Amino acid sequence: MAAVAAAEAAAILLRPRTGPADPAPVNAASYFSTAEIDRARAFRRPQFRLFGAMLAVQGALLGALVRRPPRLSPAASGAVLATALSVAPLPLVAVSRRRAIAVGLVTQSWRGWAADVGKSLAIGAVEGAVAAAGVTALVRRLPRAWWLAGSGVAVGVSAGFAYAGPVVLAPIFNRFTELADGPMRSDVLELAARAGVDVGRILEVDGSRRTTMANAYVTGLGPTKRVVLYDTLLRDFTRAETRLVVAHELAHVRHRDVPRGLLFLAIVAPPAAYAVAQLAGPRPSLPALLAAGAAVSAPIGIVGNGLSRAIERRCDAEAVEATGDGGAFVEFHRRIALKNLADPDPARWKQLLLGTHPTTVERIALAIDRSPGGS
Repeated sequence: MAAVAAAEAAAILLRPRTGPADPAPVNAASYFSTAEIDRARAFRRPQFRLFGAMLAVQGALLGALVRRPPRLSPAASGAVLATALSVAPLPLVAVSRRRAIAVGLVTQSWRGWAADVGKSLAIGAVEGAVAAAGVTALVRRLPRAWWLAGSGVAVGVSAGFAYAGPVVLAPIFNRFTELADGPMRSDVLELAARAGVDVGRILEVDGSRRTTMANAYVTGLGPTKRVVLYDTLLRDFTRAETRLVVAHELAHVRHRDVPRGLLFLAIVAPPAAYAVAQLAGPRPSLPALLAAGAAVSAPIGIVGNGLSRAIERRCDAEAVEATGDGGAFVEFHRRIALKNLADPDPARWKQLLLGTHPTTVERIALAIDRSPGGS
C-alpha cells in the first residue's frame, strides 16, 4: 500500500541520524522480583484483552452503520457517529477502570469520571459534526480530488490542535500551574540552558486527581510550548530521578519533536487520504469513510510507533548524558514501572504493534550501556 510505503519513507527521513547503539539486553528478573513481574502481568494482560474487546465493539458498531448509515444531515451524522462510537465501549471501559481502582492506580471518583466522560462526549460530538460537514462538502465539490484537499485540511487542523490544545482543551480536564520557584525549577532552567533550548513554560498538572501514576510530557507549538510535570512525579520521586525526566523532555524540545510529528503527518496524509478514497468508493457515506480511515491508519500507526520508539531512545540517551547519572535512570525506570504496574518486558509482538516507548528493560539496558553508574 502506497500509504504504508510513504509512512516508512517518512520514518526513515525523520528517524534520528545519530543515537545509541543497541545495548546488550538485560533480564527483567535482575531488576524485578518474580512477584513484581507477575503482579504487573496479572493486571496488564486482562486490561489488554479489554482494550481489544473495546475495539471489537466499536468495529461491530461501525460495520452496522456502514450497512445502514444514519439518514441525517452531515453535521448531525458526524455528531451521532462520534457519540455512538464513544458510548458503545463504555461498559468495558468501566470494567477496566474498576480493575485499575482495585490495584490503586485510579483515585478519581465515579462521579468525577462520569463528568469527564460527559465533557469528552460533548467535545467529540462537536468535532465529529465539524469534521463530517467539512468532509461531505469536499466530497461534493471535488468528487475526484477531495482526498488531496482533505489531507491538507487534516494537517492544518492537527497543527491547530497542537497549538491551541494545551491552552483551550487541556484546562477543561486538569488544572495547570507554573512550577513553583525552588530546586526543581532551578534544575529545569539549568538543564534547558545546558541544552541550549527555550523551554517555554514549566507547568505542574494535578494528575493526582485521577491517578497515582507519574508522567511528564512536552506539548504545544511556538508560544504554547510547555513542559508539563505530573504532581505525582514531583511528589513521589527523588530530585535526581526527576532531573532525568526533565532532561528527557528537554531533548524532545531540542529536537523539535512536536513539529517533526506534524511533518510526519504532512508526508503521510496525501497517500493515506487517497487510499481512504479508494477503499470508501465514490460518494461514500460517513461510516464508510470512517471505516476506511481506520483500516488505512492502523498499519501507518504501527510504523509511526516504531519511529516514536527510536526518538524516545535518543531522548533517553541524551538524558543520561546530560545528568551523568545512569544509576538514577535505572532506579527511576524500575520504580515507575512498579508504580504504574507496567510490564517491564512485554511480548515482542505487542511491543512492535503498540509500543510507543522502549520497554523498561530496554531503557535500563541503555542506561547501563551509556553510563558506568548505570549498574
